[in-house]
Amino acid sequence: MSREQKAVERARKAFATGRTKSLEYRINQLKSLQRLIEERQKEIADALKKDLSRSEVGTSLYETVGLEGEIQQVIRNLAKWAAPRPAAKNLLTLSDQVYIQPQPLGVILIIGAWNYPWAVTIQPLIGAIAAGNAAVIKPSEVSVHTSKVMEELLPLYIDKEMYPVVTGGVSETQELLKQRFDHIFYTGNCAVGKLIMEAASKYLTPVTLELGGKSPCYIDKNCDLTIACRRIAWGKYSNCGQTCIAPDYVLCDPSIQDRVIEEIRKCVKEFYTDDPKSCPDYGRIINQRHFKRVMALLQDSTLAVGGENDESQCYIAPTVLKDVKPEAKVMQEEIFGPLLPIINVSSVDEAIKFINEREKPLALYIFTSDNKLIQRMISETSSGGVLANDCLVHYSVSSLPFGGVGNSGMGSYHGKFSFDHLSHLKGCLIKQLKMEGANQMRYAPHTAKKLSWARFFMLKEAQLSKLGRLALLGMLAVIAAVIIQLQKKNLFVLFFYFGKNICVFYIIITSYNQF
Repeated sequence: MSREQKAVERARKAFATGRTKSLEYRINQLKSLQRLIEERQKEIADALKKDLSRSEVGTSLYETVGLEGEIQQVIRNLAKWAAPRPAAKNLLTLSDQVYIQPQPLGVILIIGAWNYPWAVTIQPLIGAIAAGNAAVIKPSEVSVHTSKVMEELLPLYIDKEMYPVVTGGVSETQELLKQRFDHIFYTGNCAVGKLIMEAASKYLTPVTLELGGKSPCYIDKNCDLTIACRRIAWGKYSNCGQTCIAPDYVLCDPSIQDRVIEEIRKCVKEFYTDDPKSCPDYGRIINQRHFKRVMALLQDSTLAVGGENDESQCYIAPTVLKDVKPEAKVMQEEIFGPLLPIINVSSVDEAIKFINEREKPLALYIFTSDNKLIQRMISETSSGGVLANDCLVHYSVSSLPFGGVGNSGMGSYHGKFSFDHLSHLKGCLIKQLKMEGANQMRYAPHTAKKLSWARFFMLKEAQLSKLGRLALLGMLAVIAAVIIQLQKKNLFVLFFYFGKNICVFYIIITSYNQF
């Protein structure tokens, strides 16, 4: 039995004990995870410094603060999220219990990414724990130092049987994917996402794919370019451009291209000084393979800002490319690096057409003071999410679902969306072995009259306010004796219906033979 298979079996055996059903257990695990983040900041930051040349403050800002907020939100709301959820009734189910019961799926495989390794690996884990699942955690081997720290620290704080960590590269991941899981949560690129989906199909395992793509950034020529370019520069060059929702390219009118370039140049100097290479807040490309890939994208484009590089340090300066053609190499794949191409479009119509001719992106950015333009681009394009007049920050809003569409992924998470996505929402209907007369309409022999009654009862939703429900209980008590008398005469009460504004009480009495 392989190491990977043993880890999965261990998690499944732990899940079978049923201890994750307890909300107290889940909350204790989440609190332990929070203690890890608080107590081990230095180890986390040191590893990310080695992997991505990220500063300690940058680690807290982009990785751990969001995780702490997510944990706190889940702890505050878990009892409410996990409770049975009342569902709407029709007239046939008026006296029944109708509700939705969230239940754990089972054992989840979480495959993390290297660009924000704690954020995109631990955030799904928070959702898995909250929903009562076991989880096998596979950090990305590309962020090698962070992967090692996760492997060392997670078992010291959370249940190591329920949440084992498996490290390694492609062969280890392939071995994991041979095992049976109840859900697979993958963050990464489209090519690997297809392989994940193919492997999952063997057991019909549902998948969440958090991918990426080329997220467009449209700049209206009438907006405040100084503020717009400041926010775009921050969104693009944070983490050296290695962000799945970074603005991948700019679409703007030719008349403002030079101004956009100049404003971004100013922001690069303000954020990272005249020498970004020596600035502690400017990162590095993760490794030399990715360095070469990003540098190759420059081949047929014109530099406007930056372009300096040093392969020995995996350094590429913040770069802007001007007058970029749609067929340019930099426009053929997600950049995932500090290159910002500018493509000239003469109108909003042309911008929308350009976006819609390509794969659906993970994010769409719009910079304008015209709310009608924002609404038009939201309605006439398709993307995982939309953010107007800023970049990246929608990821931090836990009340919004985060996820892709089409080529940028499937499934969404964050906050309650994580809980629901990693739960089975079981529909429950609890009836009683009484009032059998009301069921005559569904039993053979079938007649047109029975169908007519069935249509009425099944298609009429019962709109009961709190006051209406109280009135119903009172009315049921009052007429209980009447029902008994009616049933003695081979008759039955068919239904009670309370309207939205006034209470209307129907008693339809008929004999079985007449029905």
